Amino acid sequence: MIIHDISRGLLASPVYPGDPTPSLQKQKDMAFGDLYNLTALSLSSHNGTHLDAPLHFVPDGADIPAVPLTQVVGECTVAEFSGAILATDVEDLLPSVKDRRLLIKGEAWVTPSAAYLLSDLQLLGTEQTSIAPPEHTASVHRHLLAENTVLLENLDLSGVKPGTYFLVAAPLKVEGAEGAPVRALLFEKETW
Repeated sequence: MIIHDISRGLLASPVYPGDPTPSLQKQKDMAFGDLYNLTALSLSSHNGTHLDAPLHFVPDGADIPAVPLTQVVGECTVAEFSGAILATDVEDLLPSVKDRRLLIKGEAWVTPSAAYLLSDLQLLGTEQTSIAPPEHTASVHRHLLAENTVLLENLDLSGVKPGTYFLVAAPLKVEGAEGAPVRALLFEKETW
């Protein structure tokens, strides 16, 4: 079975401007005579590879535990694109999308016009820390999340080629959270 870990390291990945930097702090250390090792983890719910639930931009939207696992586990398509994704580009991205999950490889951002055409997806993923450029972050997030398209951000797709895969991207079950870290995995189709 060929599995690609498409997650970025939680402590080493880029942090969205203004978000807190994650850190690990030793609480117990066997090197100093403690019986066991123990660390405390401090982070934003949007550090590292993470999932945005509707609650991130929709006041009464679903929180992370309310996102159906069927949205984040299943067949998906990886497509390559660079630059701003406009409405005119969506047609080229969508025909090959399997089971309404799309991961975009490359330095790409979704524009508001493209968000309207992509809102039929169950899941939309990107390698960027945000699915949209800063000037359109709120409008793109709000539209996609209001349509229950969950967003998988800060992926590392450098080791995979465009094509069809089986995705497992279950977030940590954090009650009341609008986002959560994810260990995202892609299984090559020939090996499922």
